[in-house]
Amino acid sequence: MTIHIRKCTLEDIRVLQEISYETFNETFKHQNSPENMNAYLERAFNVTQLAEELSNRSSQFYFVYFNHELAGYLKLNTNDAQSEEMGNESLEIERIYIKKEYQKHGLGKYLLNKAMEIAMECHKKKVWLGVWEKNENAIAFYKKMGFVQTKMYPL
Repeated sequence: MTIHIRKCTLEDIRVLQEISYETFNETFKHQNSPENMNAYLERAFNVTQLAEELSNRSSQFYFVYFNHELAGYLKLNTNDAQSEEMGNESLEIERIYIKKEYQKHGLGKYLLNKAMEIAMECHKKKVWLGVWEKNENAIAFYKKMGFVQTKMYPL
């Protein structure tokens, strides 16, 4: 079993779009209507949006490969790219998505460790993330990895 990570570039935009659609759809389609899913996928993962995110110096994307097959990706944000105002001492893990067929192989932990390594290299004091309250698998994973819930916003 081999696992490796590679930083994404603008040349990867179509592959990033494909894996973004696939993993988000696998994760959330059973909890949303097809109309809502399609609207979100088109808004969040269209080529223009992804190009903007890839070009932002405060965001980084990484692909993870399992036995030389693309298995998932990671998106990190710092500074003003963070999805919430957390300050310049924080790093946000915005996305960790692993294709269903590659889950339970330690890839999420591998990506999380990469995020922690980058946070240390960038002298960040906090690493944070947001999780949809219905994404029970992700919540369980992050708790297992030592994350704690610090806030909950009422809906």
